[in-house]
Amino acid sequence: METTAREFNQNASRILAAAERGERITVTKNGRPVAILSPVTDESVPAHPTDPMGDDDIPVFRSGAAIDWAAGRGAYLEGFGA
Repeated sequence: METTAREFNQNASRILAAAERGERITVTKNGRPVAILSPVTDESVPAHPTDPMGDDDIPVFRSGAAIDWAAGRGAYLEGFGA
């Protein structure tokens, strides 16, 4: 369902009843979406990401070459094609 901000303001109880029935409502202003009203579910939301990007034991990849900072800026920039 889609509604304008003005229509939402004037018919909030009817639109909230639609969300309560399970509908997802997009509220638009000047023709572009500004909010999405969706029903509340009993499904729990995890406190942190459960995909691999949220794991703490992900290996950190580092370059095998050590940078000799004492060699100066030129040596460091060689690796970047400078």
